Amino acid sequence: MSRIAARFADLKRQGRGALIPFVEAWDPDHATSMALLRGMPEAGADLIEIGMPFTDPMADGPIIQAAGKRGLAAGVKVADVLTMVRDFRVADEATPIVLMGYLNPILSYGPERFCVDAAAAGVDGLIIVDLPTEEADVLLPYSNANGLDFIRLIAPTTDDKRLPHVLSGSSGFVYYVAITGITGTRSATAEHLEAAIPRLRKATNLPIAIGFGVRSPEQAGTASRIADAAVVASALIDTLSANLDADGKARPGAVEKVLDQVRALAAAVRR
Repeated sequence: MSRIAARFADLKRQGRGALIPFVEAWDPDHATSMALLRGMPEAGADLIEIGMPFTDPMADGPIIQAAGKRGLAAGVKVADVLTMVRDFRVADEATPIVLMGYLNPILSYGPERFCVDAAAAGVDGLIIVDLPTEEADVLLPYSNANGLDFIRLIAPTTDDKRLPHVLSGSSGFVYYVAITGITGTRSATAEHLEAAIPRLRKATNLPIAIGFGVRSPEQAGTASRIADAAVVASALIDTLSANLDADGKARPGAVEKVLDQVRALAAAVRR
């Protein structure tokens, strides 16, 4: 059983959903993002998403776009993201880690080499935002061979006929994109989610995580109650960016402010 499957099984026994916070690699530098990554489990993260910065993040809104630009300006490469995970695993063997990013850097790295190195570093799952189902064979055989969960994105516009096709080969959990549009721009209503999630349940037995627009503790609590997990990204990046100085460096206390936000989100999910 993968770390992701084991974590969701444990949470199901506890009768609650998961909190999945997001950290952009090397935003605004290696030390700050590493401190956030290491602090998130104690703050209440059940799983963690790490964003791999890319120059053309088509699904990301301005908040995460800016975070990616800061990471790229700091010099991050794909290999550096894997090193982050490897360093995290020295002290934490339990928390599932999911990499979220785009296909081009993986193609440049080499899909098979990437999956081998990601698994060796301690990565548990992959979300590749711009990889269409029809082209999944570019990566899926290598992720399967190395025990990496392949996590699919489902949009509100994915109809019942296409759902089984999109979900084919998926594992770990299903990521429901709660809005049509880019990250961090608006939020889905509870009524929309209560209508959408049962439709997905009919198509998959995998846990369902809700992302794109989950910002507040109240929204995280609602998402984790209706589905199985809440993904929070832009709200955390927003807090970090508000605590950078004029040179783009993290001010004293910036990391703790983000971790306090994770604690508030976790408390709402646990309620």
